Amino acid sequence: MDDPGMKKQNWDVKETELFLEILKELDMKKCLDGRKVRNTKLFKVAHRRMTAAGYQRSVDQLKFRWKLLKSAYYKCKRQPNSPAPTKIQGWWRYEKTMVAIMESRHPLVVPGVHSDRNDEMTEDSDGGASVLHWPQPCPDNPPQNLNLDLIIKMDPDMDAQLKIGFIGAGNMAFGIAKGILSGNVLPVNVKVSAPSSRNLGRFQELGIPVTHSNIEVVCGSDVVFLAVKPHLVPLVLSEVSQYVTDRHIIVSVAAGVTLATLEEILPENSVTIRLMPNLPCLVQEGALLFARGSRAKHEDGALLRSLLHRCGLVEEGPEAWIDIHTGLSGSGVAFVYLFAEALAEGAVKMGMPSALAHSITSQTVLGAGRLLRDSGKHPAQLRSEVCTPGGTTIYGLHTLEQGGLRAATMSAVESATERARDLGRKSESKK
Repeated sequence: MDDPGMKKQNWDVKETELFLEILKELDMKKCLDGRKVRNTKLFKVAHRRMTAAGYQRSVDQLKFRWKLLKSAYYKCKRQPNSPAPTKIQGWWRYEKTMVAIMESRHPLVVPGVHSDRNDEMTEDSDGGASVLHWPQPCPDNPPQNLNLDLIIKMDPDMDAQLKIGFIGAGNMAFGIAKGILSGNVLPVNVKVSAPSSRNLGRFQELGIPVTHSNIEVVCGSDVVFLAVKPHLVPLVLSEVSQYVTDRHIIVSVAAGVTLATLEEILPENSVTIRLMPNLPCLVQEGALLFARGSRAKHEDGALLRSLLHRCGLVEEGPEAWIDIHTGLSGSGVAFVYLFAEALAEGAVKMGMPSALAHSITSQTVLGAGRLLRDSGKHPAQLRSEVCTPGGTTIYGLHTLEQGGLRAATMSAVESATERARDLGRKSESKK
């Protein structure tokens, strides 16, 4: 057991609420009441999620906290008019949540807490009362077990339970789906929709169910990836908008479509994220950048990171960086391919067979990229390590500089970025 002094460390309202939300989700998914929450494995899962949320508590501390909360619940049950339990200052703030955990067998929306109690609040850092919201189902769909608002889902156990949907069946959707399946999400928990069957076969080969109904995808999913052409986004969102609830996370991978555009079309309080992947997601070596919408919380971003980490590098930034990322990494992949093609053709010009030249070029680009990524060194430092005085490399670099490679590449990224910004301005003007 931990040092008893540590157990007295103050718990604020948000931390206690998150803890209770996690226990309720883990317990209630099996329709058990809160009195069944006593399994050590359950507290270990809760510990992982609390840690992911930034709260440093041990498993024993979580157990101890639950013991105090249960004792307070039973005391209030026996003596409804008694003062608040002395060991749980500020008890009235989450008393109703405890009642919901201990007595309810179904997810519910807990109303705002109103109480005439005047407990001391020495352990509470938040002066406001709390409201715990539970997800609402799509029409004719059974209630979902996942609370996407407050629970941090960065552990593999929770990822495996998520329902993932894709509207659109292009290369980006396929690459992301492959990455997600290489984690803990099962194919049966993924669904893809497209108007034609042309691209659906490869998803079916992975065991993923397919459909032609975008509404079916939305109603059966917790996270929905919008992977259609930018000009189709308003049409698709208008079709599914009435089925989007606050339990959904809508992730758009449409180039140039801004978060403001998404939020304008979707219902109020919809959670939106804008994601820009690139083609190497197909081999789980992608570079992905995302920006959260105004209603997306930190834990929504944490969930997306958890889902996509097998796709490659996943980073978060402000929306203004998304267009830059498009020019750098989205379009940049094509710039690298053009350079690789030129490298191979140079070798062919000098007498090497084409097949061998292209094979060696591929390995050269791959090896250089991995060394750049894994060494942590600046590209200029690695370049200088290849050069020797009067050697072959410095002669070749001189020729590239004469041809303006550096300036042309910078201009290419600039042009691609400006084009992405233009697309964004057009999507804004169409609202």
